[in-house]
Amino acid sequence: MNSKLAIGFIVYGESTAKYLPYFLPSLKKQIFQDFKIIVRDNSDNQANKNKDYIEKYYPEIKLRWSGGNIGFAKAYNEMISRAVALGAKYFLVINPDIILEPNAILKMTQALDNDERLGSVSPKIKQWNFKDSKKIEIIDTCGIQMKPGLRFVDAGQGEPDKGQYDDINILGPSGAAAMYRLEALEKAEQNGQYFDELMFMYKEDCDLAYRLKLAGYKSKCAPDAIIYHDRTARAKGEGNLKVFFNRGNKSQQIKKWSFLNQQIILVKYWRQQNFLAKLAIIWYQIKMLIFILLFEQYLLIELKQLWKIRKQITIYQ
Repeated sequence: MNSKLAIGFIVYGESTAKYLPYFLPSLKKQIFQDFKIIVRDNSDNQANKNKDYIEKYYPEIKLRWSGGNIGFAKAYNEMISRAVALGAKYFLVINPDIILEPNAILKMTQALDNDERLGSVSPKIKQWNFKDSKKIEIIDTCGIQMKPGLRFVDAGQGEPDKGQYDDINILGPSGAAAMYRLEALEKAEQNGQYFDELMFMYKEDCDLAYRLKLAGYKSKCAPDAIIYHDRTARAKGEGNLKVFFNRGNKSQQIKKWSFLNQQIILVKYWRQQNFLAKLAIIWYQIKMLIFILLFEQYLLIELKQLWKIRKQITIYQ
């Protein structure tokens, strides 16, 4: 391959095809060009608009169909393994519902080049109103922060960008756009997996960020690496009322994945937590259970699923 960077993205039927005429040109216009693109097609049908568009306009990009939606984690694990085999140094996880400023990838690679302690880098992600074709100077995320009780939030989400998060400490990057040092991923992998495949979708980026931290790596936001994201599920704040109203904007499926995967994270890392952190976990779980019993009883079935997979969960000592 002889490329420093591998870029991987996933397409899913109609939901991603509409973004490709914006996303792929922004990739091709990058100042940094020493990369190889790897794509997995998680569409239900092999014949789809993603395939048609890429074959017509970007025939050099090889699209591999997964045979259906195998999930974010599994698809990316296969792409990362491919990048390792090709000899890349870095790997960029990126959603296709994104457009990049021309120097975004350059700034992320420079951040990793300049600090060997970094296992990952987050760009500064701002909002993109795809419907109105408008870039918005409001933060989507500057990376993942970890709150007491193993809770995770997107730094700055929903706030006007005034540079207030440019030097923020983060746990790791959001899976919407994340550049990883492949050497770090090799050290943080579990059971041959980089992203935990028990997590079909959602919060697998939080889990990987925490494992990279446990492996001794740091992460940072590269504030000059600007990209814009048309996020479908966006939080509106951290307070109880804000969280409550935000949940109404998310589909039941997203909430099921998110709830189950949060429980997996708690099981995996419970023993890593100190006394106060465990108290925070217990208190938040009590509040969440009360909320579920009152408003979202359908999530209780995910506790049954958690019990079924309990022996597959890797417990960190």
